[in-house]
Amino acid sequence: MIGVVDVGGGERGAYGAGVLDWCMESGIDFDCCVGVSAGAANLSSYMAGQVGRNFAFYTTYSFRPQYMGAGLVARKGEYADLDYIYGSLSNADGEYPLDYRAMVDSGRQFFIVATDAKSALPVYFSMDDMAQDDYAPVKASSALPLVNRPYPVGGRPCFDGGLSDPIPVRKAFEAGCEKVVVILTRPRDFYRDPKRDVRFARIVSVRYPRIAEALMNRAGLYNLQLDLAKKYEREGRVLIVAPDSIGDMDTLTKDRSAIEGLYAKGLADARAIQSFLR
Repeated sequence: MIGVVDVGGGERGAYGAGVLDWCMESGIDFDCCVGVSAGAANLSSYMAGQVGRNFAFYTTYSFRPQYMGAGLVARKGEYADLDYIYGSLSNADGEYPLDYRAMVDSGRQFFIVATDAKSALPVYFSMDDMAQDDYAPVKASSALPLVNRPYPVGGRPCFDGGLSDPIPVRKAFEAGCEKVVVILTRPRDFYRDPKRDVRFARIVSVRYPRIAEALMNRAGLYNLQLDLAKKYEREGRVLIVAPDSIGDMDTLTKDRSAIEGLYAKGLADARAIQSFLR
C-alpha cells in the first residue's frame, strides 16, 4: 500500500496542490491519504480527481474578503471563514463543488488530522466523519488558534492538526503503508524556532491552556517528526518532496505571484515520485 502525507501550511499549501495535480495528471494512485489543515483540503480534491481545483482556491478565492482578511475579524471574530471556504464554495451548490461522490468511490483511506481543543491530543477523522456538504473535519483541521475559534466535529471542538501531529508519517505506516510520499511546504532542512509560538501561547493560554502547551512544544515536535521522516527516507520507505525555497511566504501571506511560484515548484518537484514508487 502506498501513502501520501500533505502537511498543509495555509497559503504555502499551493506547493502541495502542485504536487498532487501532477500526480493526478500522471496517474499516480495513492491508496492512503493523510492530510493536515490545507493538506487535507488538497487531498480531498486529489481523491475526487479534480485537477486544478486547489489552484483556484489559492490563487483566486483566497483573495476575496469573505475568504480571509481583517474585515472578517470585525464581522465574525475570525480572520478566515472556514464555512465559506469549505461550505459556500465547496458544497454541491457552491462555486466550485467538491466531488464528494468521487471521493467516496475512489476507495482510498483518508485520515484528517485535527487537535482536540481541550486535551491538545491528535484526533484522526476519516471519510466516516464526513458526508455530502458536511466537511467539518477539514474545517477543524484548518482552525488555527488566534485565526479561528475551534471548530466542532460531532460536538468535539478542534484546532489545526499541525499542533499535535504536524508530519503524520507514522499514522500512514500504522494504516498499513509500505512506502509514503511526504509533502512539506517548507524546505526539507527547515527546523522550527519556538520563539514565535511562545508569544502566541501566552495569548491562547487563558482559554485553552492545553493548546498553549502544544504551541510551546510545537517546534520541538515538528523537528522530531522531520528527523523521523528523514530516517525513513534513508531506509527507502519515505520520499520527502519539499520546495527548495519559499521566499517570504508564510501561512497567511497573500502574494499571488509567490503562490503561483510555489504551485509551479510543486508540479516540477513531483516528478521524483515516479521513480520512488517503481
